Amino acid sequence: MSKLKNKVAIVTGASKGIGASVAKHFANEGAKVVVNYASSKEAADTVVKAITDNGGTAISIQADVSDEADVIRLFAETEKAFGTLDILVNNAVFQQYLPIENVTTDAFHQHFNVNVLGPVLTIRQALKQFGDKGGNIINISSGASKYPLPTAALYSATKAALDAITISLSKELGAKNVRINSILPGATETEGATSAGVTKGSEHEKMFIAKTPLGRRGQPEDIAKAVVFLASDEAAWITGEQLSVSGGMYGF
Repeated sequence: MSKLKNKVAIVTGASKGIGASVAKHFANEGAKVVVNYASSKEAADTVVKAITDNGGTAISIQADVSDEADVIRLFAETEKAFGTLDILVNNAVFQQYLPIENVTTDAFHQHFNVNVLGPVLTIRQALKQFGDKGGNIINISSGASKYPLPTAALYSATKAALDAITISLSKELGAKNVRINSILPGATETEGATSAGVTKGSEHEKMFIAKTPLGRRGQPEDIAKAVVFLASDEAAWITGEQLSVSGGMYGF
């Protein structure tokens, strides 16, 4: 399979969950992949090993996407390793479910620094490496950007902001041959969802499944396959869109 043959991609937050699945699917389609992680080096190296053991090409690079110096280093190391950049997937995320009474200033800044400032910083650097050939950006948003969840005011707000950035930049960057789209996952079974309280058999999970017409939680590969499509030439005339991948939960 070669939808992304010889493309170079950075996937942020790729040590687990959706990001790890995207990295593996990209490599399966022929891309050279940078598996970015903030702190989970062992998990990131496990993703790289899975890719290389399958004949693919990948490296792991640590960087906190909310730190500008880290982001500059991430892209410099990518350029040193692979010489160019074609695709950026903004997947790194901070997520907490907190009643508004428990929201702290630190929680506010953690959400917005990772989920909004992070993509702004990575996109700025990506544009420098895309150059005249253009490139492709996929932002992993959430159905919560359209249908905010109880106790997730901050998370939902950051994803709405990310969608706004996507739409605005599609109009700004189209003339530079840069496509940018958002993926809006529904209830997906990831480590992040588990840490936020959506565990197997929990009332949260039962609620999400009940609201999903296809009757199950999504798996990371459900999202990854849609990301591959948007990253490929099959989506060459798609930009500024918000693609819901939610089993029908977030139809709009």
